[in-house]
Amino acid sequence: MPVDVTKTSVPASITTPSRVEAAIGALEFTDGYPTSEAAERLRDHLDYLHGVETFMNTTQAVSTYAIRQGFLAAGVNDGDVLLFSELMDSRSLFLTGNADTVYFWSFLDLTQGPQVVETPADSLGCFDDMWFRWISDFGLPGADRGQGGTYLLVGPGYDGPLPEGGCYIRHSRTHHVVVLGRSFINQNPGNDPTPTVSQIKEQLRFSPYAPGGVGSSIGAYLTGKGPLGQAATPHTPRFVEGTGLAMNTIPPADFGHYEMLDALVQLEPAEALDTELAGQFAALGIVKDEKFDPDHRLRKILDEAAAVGNAASRTLGMGAHPSDDFRYYDGDSAWWNMLFAGGFEFTNPPPMITADGVKPFPNKGARQLHSRTSMFYTATGITPAMCMRLTGVGSQYLVSNVGPDGEPFDGAKTYRLSLPKGIPAARFWSLTLYDNQTRSMLQTEQRYPRAGSQQYPSPAAEAESDGSTVVYFAPAQPDDVSPGNWIQTDPERGWFVILRLYSPLQPFFDKSWRPGEIEPVE
Repeated sequence: MPVDVTKTSVPASITTPSRVEAAIGALEFTDGYPTSEAAERLRDHLDYLHGVETFMNTTQAVSTYAIRQGFLAAGVNDGDVLLFSELMDSRSLFLTGNADTVYFWSFLDLTQGPQVVETPADSLGCFDDMWFRWISDFGLPGADRGQGGTYLLVGPGYDGPLPEGGCYIRHSRTHHVVVLGRSFINQNPGNDPTPTVSQIKEQLRFSPYAPGGVGSSIGAYLTGKGPLGQAATPHTPRFVEGTGLAMNTIPPADFGHYEMLDALVQLEPAEALDTELAGQFAALGIVKDEKFDPDHRLRKILDEAAAVGNAASRTLGMGAHPSDDFRYYDGDSAWWNMLFAGGFEFTNPPPMITADGVKPFPNKGARQLHSRTSMFYTATGITPAMCMRLTGVGSQYLVSNVGPDGEPFDGAKTYRLSLPKGIPAARFWSLTLYDNQTRSMLQTEQRYPRAGSQQYPSPAAEAESDGSTVVYFAPAQPDDVSPGNWIQTDPERGWFVILRLYSPLQPFFDKSWRPGEIEPVE
C-alpha cells in the first residue's frame, strides 16, 4: 500500500530566510542554521542588549550601593547616622536632596541578626532594602503615626524567635537596610533646626534584637516557643555631621555601573534578586559567588552599553522621552512626576481617594520600567508617602526641566515663575535647583539653592500684594527682587527645579491650584 508523503504546507512566517537584513548587518543562515559569522555578531548584539537593559533596570540598586560607598568613604560606617544639623547644602552630591528638612541617614547590617530601631517623633521616614524596595514607613505615615515607635528589622534567612508584640516587625529581603528620615523645622521659632536636631539625637536609637525580652511573654517561654531573656539596651548611634560635608553618593555612568552591581550581588543573598532581572546580568557574567571578569570583547561592548544605557536613563530621568506621559497637568505644562504613572511599586498609578474610600487602578500586570528608571536616575528612597493622594500627609513633588519653548533651562538666562495664592502645603513649600549633570544641588555662591516659605536656611520668599509668589532664577539677583525670591544659577551649567509641597492639600490633587510655567525674562 503506497505511503502518503504529502508534506504539510509551511507558512513563510515560521521560517528564517537564508539572509536576514538587520541594523547590525546581514545575517546569513544555511537552511535555518546560522553561519559562524552570524552567530558571533548575534552574540555581541545580545551582550549589548543585555548590557543596556541591565544598566537601566538596575539603576536603583547601583544607586543604593553608591550611597553606602559614599558614606563609607566619608567615614560613616554601618550603624552610624549621617545627620544634617544645618540642613543639606550643595557641597554634598546627593540625587535631588532637599534643603528644607533635617535629614538623618543610616545603613544597618542585619547579617548578625535583627536590629531594633527606635524612631524619633514628628519625622517622615522609610526603611528600604538595598534594591530600593520599600520595607516600611516610620514617622507620620508609618505605624507609629509620628509619635515615635520601635521597629524590629528582620533580615533574610533569620528563623529564630520573634516577639509577640511591643514593636513593629518588618522583614527585609537584603541584609543591609537603608534608614532614611526627614524631620521638620517649620514649627520651630525662626525655623531654627536646633530643637529638631536635639530631638533626633535624643530619640533615635539602635540595638541588636535579644530574643526573650520585651514583647515575649513568660508563657511563650514555658510552652517552648522562645527563650527567656532581657532586651538589649538601646544605644545612641554615632552621629556624623553632614552639613557642608563634601561627599559623593552618585552612581557611575560608565562601566563602573556593572562593577558596583556585581559588588552588590556579592554582598547580598541570591534570594534578594528578582530571578528574571538577574538573568539579564547573569548573561554578562554577574553571578552570585562568581568572579566578574569580562574579556576584552565583552568589556568593549559593555563600555558602549553603559554609554547608551546612561543616555537612555538620563532621557527618562529628565522627562524627555517622547512617548512617556509623566506630565501632571493637561496641555503644554512642563511640570511632571514619574510616580503618578507607576506609583511607588512602578506597576499602577497611586490609588484615587474618594468619598467612598480608596479606589485602586486596575492591575495591568506589568512593571512600568521607564517610570522606575526615571525615578532612580534622579532621586533616592521610595515610599508610598512620596506619591499618595492623601491630604495633610507625606510630600508631593513636581519637576520642571524646560521652558515654554521646550528648551532646557540656560544658566546664563533669567527666568520667572509665579506661584498663585494659596500654595497647597500645610507644612511648607519650596523650590530647589539642581545641576543637570549631577542631579544634585546646583553649586553657586548660594550655599542653599532654594526658595520657599521657610526662613531658614535662607530668607523666606515674599508674596506679592495679590497673594501670589514670584521667584526668579538668574545668575545675578534682579533689581527690586528680595533675596528670598531669587535662586542663583550658573551661566555654564544647565539646571532643573523641583517644587515640593509638604503635607499637601486638596487643591494640589484636584488641580484647582497649579503653578505657573517657568518663563524667560527678556
